[in-house]
Amino acid sequence: MTLLRVAMYVTFGASHNPLAQVWPAFVLGLRFDGRVVADALLPLLVLGALPVLDPFRSPWRRRFWLTLLGVFSGALIIFYTCDLVHFHYLGQRLNASALGYLADAGISSRMVWESYPVIWMGAAMIAALAGSVMFIRASHRWAAAASPAPRQFVRATWFTAVGLAGIVAIFGRLGQYPLRWSDAFNLRHEASAHLALNPVESFASSLRFRRTACEPAKVRAHYTQMAAYLGLTRPDPADPGRLNFERRIPARTDAPTQPRNIVVVLCESFSGYKSSMWGNPLDPTPFFATLAAQGVFFDNCFTPHFGTARGVWALITGIPDVSPVETASRNPAMVDQHTILNEFTAHEKLYFLGGSSSWANIRGLLTNNIAGLELYEEDSYKAGRIDVWGISDKNLFLEAEKVLRAQTKPFFAIIQTADNHRPYTIPAEDAAEFHRVDVPAETLRRYGFESLAELNAFRYTDFSFRKFMEAARQSPWFDDTLFVFIGDHGIGGEAGSMFPAAWTQNHLARYHVPLLFYGPKFLPPQRIHAVASMVDVMPTVAGLANIPYRNTTFGRDLLQQQRIDGGAGNVAFIIDHNDRTIGVVNSSYYGVEKPGGGSLELVWADFAVAGPGAGTKPPDPAIYQTQSHAFYETARYLLLHNKKSAGAPEHSVAPQLSRR
Repeated sequence: MTLLRVAMYVTFGASHNPLAQVWPAFVLGLRFDGRVVADALLPLLVLGALPVLDPFRSPWRRRFWLTLLGVFSGALIIFYTCDLVHFHYLGQRLNASALGYLADAGISSRMVWESYPVIWMGAAMIAALAGSVMFIRASHRWAAAASPAPRQFVRATWFTAVGLAGIVAIFGRLGQYPLRWSDAFNLRHEASAHLALNPVESFASSLRFRRTACEPAKVRAHYTQMAAYLGLTRPDPADPGRLNFERRIPARTDAPTQPRNIVVVLCESFSGYKSSMWGNPLDPTPFFATLAAQGVFFDNCFTPHFGTARGVWALITGIPDVSPVETASRNPAMVDQHTILNEFTAHEKLYFLGGSSSWANIRGLLTNNIAGLELYEEDSYKAGRIDVWGISDKNLFLEAEKVLRAQTKPFFAIIQTADNHRPYTIPAEDAAEFHRVDVPAETLRRYGFESLAELNAFRYTDFSFRKFMEAARQSPWFDDTLFVFIGDHGIGGEAGSMFPAAWTQNHLARYHVPLLFYGPKFLPPQRIHAVASMVDVMPTVAGLANIPYRNTTFGRDLLQQQRIDGGAGNVAFIIDHNDRTIGVVNSSYYGVEKPGGGSLELVWADFAVAGPGAGTKPPDPAIYQTQSHAFYETARYLLLHNKKSAGAPEHSVAPQLSRR
């Protein structure tokens, strides 16, 4: 496999990628290769230790194992040959999507026959297989001819040592998280990432995601509706090869001042009904409520789904993650995505999180798609870890502020919090300044909290916000900065009488989050009740920054829509992966249905109004059903058809981070 990687480097990369640049790819590739080897040989180690399957006790057992190893070698050679052709043809390492070519096997085989020296390739494969089998047979003869079997203790020691080595090789590293395919993209250079990958690993990782493929006919059926909603200026519904969702938004001319810097705070489990901005009597977030009153606050914002990984995906890409099994961030076929973040060409890009971005393969999403990103993780800080999620939110904010203070260019920073999440750890170092509260269990349940630990963790998040903003106000970058706060998702639970019944019965509490744009020097305070979605954040930020940008997915400039129609036409799409429902919030209603054409339920969802007035005719449920399907089918399509443009900049290598 190493020789094949060298061949790939010579064939595809030697001319423009110096060895010094791609050397880390070879090292990482060895780890991927080691996993494949261990997967194949651990069964031989374990099962071969049984007398009935010992390959040295009888000729048929020897033939059995040699045949299996020969089959494995043949499969490996086939994988690498297909990978070579696949990469040459599409510029991507082999993945499970290649199985789609079997649907048109005649056409596909003819294309291969006419495009590649099939006979010579076949001869090379046979020669490689013959050489591999000869090597395996020679290895067996050498082992069989060795000195007599050692004592039982020595055998057991070697068995344990080699078994542990194999397990470590399969896990891929000594640490909390296993080696993932997305680690290749942390090399910050796409050529290196492709070089490091192992086709068996890539294929196996993507195999379970085949059902995420879209159905273009369904997308096309809703294209006119989506084109009108998104404001496409060049809709092209007729051409089946061009479902165009691109629109180029010019810079605004009506804003006298704009922010120089952007700081987006992605807030863990920042559920609306649990917080102070909607009058929760426990008042868990008093500081943020004050902040919201001083900025542009959207109080009717929803995330498209539940889960942090899906929230990061929607924020960065502008696409709801409708993947049915695992998150889109874990799917190798979806790792390549265009993002509006790259339109901020004059800005340094920074991402801060207290733990590891290996979780859910978020590192692959971030480093592969955000040009020049500087990624700060748990080992980048002086503060120590407090739990599985890394350092505390307070320390995360304060360490991020120090980095931002040192910037000499405009920056776009994202800070992702984690403490408002089990195990709800509050550092002992903050005990003197942060005071826990004690509330009766019945009161906790009445106002939406499961436990005292959850309430105090929510309050600690607000404490961390305050410490961050206090530090930021003392920094020279504060006045020129737009702050954006949004929850990665809400939390389901009993919303009681604080919100309409749909918040509890139809689980809207899982998706309702605060959305705040804060910039006292250029944004007058305003509380806006129009529907908003997480996918609208990046277009709105770009509008406030007054930059021209290219939008290829969902999302609209919320403030621009306020000027057009007061936000009356805004739609928030929601997919519940647990309940298998899809729906949209539009105006005062939530229309929700089962995927596959189930009956749609239309429920009242406006917490600002007690209910529809007497004699008010509810909207046509068919409108909500059509919108739900339009967003769902389009999202399925865009997950696989939102690639970065060919002229996208390469990822620069981030400066060496300060290590703990």
